[in-house]
Amino acid sequence: MARSGLATRLYRGEAGLNIVGRRKLWFGVAGAVVLVAILSMTLLRGFSLGIEFSGGNSFQIPATIGTLEQAERGVGEALSGDERLVSTQRIGGAGTNATYEVRTSELSLERATEVQNALSQRFNIPAEQISANRVSAAWGGQVTERALLGLLIFLAVVTGYLILRFEWRMAVAAVSSLLFNLVVTAGIYSLVGFEVTPSTVIGFLTILGFALYDVVVVFDKIQENTRSITGSSVQTYGEAANLAVNQTLMRSINTGLVALLPVGGLLFIGAFLLGAGTLKDLGLVLFVGQGIAVCSSIFFATPVLVTLKDFEPRIQAHTKRVLARRAGGPEATRSGRRPAKAAEGARAATPTPDTGSDGEADTERAALAGAAPRVGARPTGGKRSGGSRNRPGGGNRPSGSKRR
Repeated sequence: MARSGLATRLYRGEAGLNIVGRRKLWFGVAGAVVLVAILSMTLLRGFSLGIEFSGGNSFQIPATIGTLEQAERGVGEALSGDERLVSTQRIGGAGTNATYEVRTSELSLERATEVQNALSQRFNIPAEQISANRVSAAWGGQVTERALLGLLIFLAVVTGYLILRFEWRMAVAAVSSLLFNLVVTAGIYSLVGFEVTPSTVIGFLTILGFALYDVVVVFDKIQENTRSITGSSVQTYGEAANLAVNQTLMRSINTGLVALLPVGGLLFIGAFLLGAGTLKDLGLVLFVGQGIAVCSSIFFATPVLVTLKDFEPRIQAHTKRVLARRAGGPEATRSGRRPAKAAEGARAATPTPDTGSDGEADTERAALAGAAPRVGARPTGGKRSGGSRNRPGGGNRPSGSKRR
């Protein structure tokens, strides 16, 4: 039979990828990624905050004035001093209802009016067609505060559920995976310079549910494989967990792809083709976060769980017993299973009788074979004693007498 390909073996859960056994490598990669993310967020680049968090003004100009670059250039020439242009984007699809939204740093009311009049004169349109809005940074702060409160409540509820459904070690591993997803996604936003808006914060909370679902699927299979595992000496806890990861690997990949397809449509079609800025902010964080969640559920959550289980005395004793049984050590002998090599050595060390010649040895073996009764054979050496059984009166029954 031809050897199955990798895709077929993945679908059958027979790929045999040693994921848990290489957990030191995955921990090293995860630690390096987290370190880069933290350095980028704190020291190197920071975040590109939207005007909802940093405060600022936005001007909406009709798309009929020309291209987006012309609108951006016109607003930039109207600014002066420390005033700066933050971002520009097209809102709405093709047609007369499309507008260009240009965001600037925070301006006073007088300066916002001056910029509005300058744009009206530059593009030769009435000032009433240019919408000017001012956004306070306090609103973004309130959104962030409530998002953090929601995150804490979510983590508390999830931790309690996982403890009741599985155990506290699985809860710690799952929550660690969720926090890893958040840190890495935030680090990517910082490195690339994506703008952080309230929609981004909502997206951060949304990816937690997807990441938790994938981890729970893997942990459920681990619980199934490791149920009563200490009662046998076939495989260690880490090997059973690695088997569970292989069995659910294709399911995790398929789930991730199915989830990323609509998010990709939301991001590329809704944002870039239709020009919906809010969809762009939401779709971007979902696309990045869900991709990281698939990887973390495979390469991070389960290795963390196995590491925590290795500190449990019961699992430590079981692992030693399994390894000793494979190596033929004293643990295997005490467990009641003599290793094959030891058994062969014992049979080789058993003394044989010195017969002196082959004929005498054959005679002795034949005699012993004849003396040993076969299983189920009747004893020999006499007839049944039922007919000559002594009567209570003394003599035997005559041979010709009838039975009364």
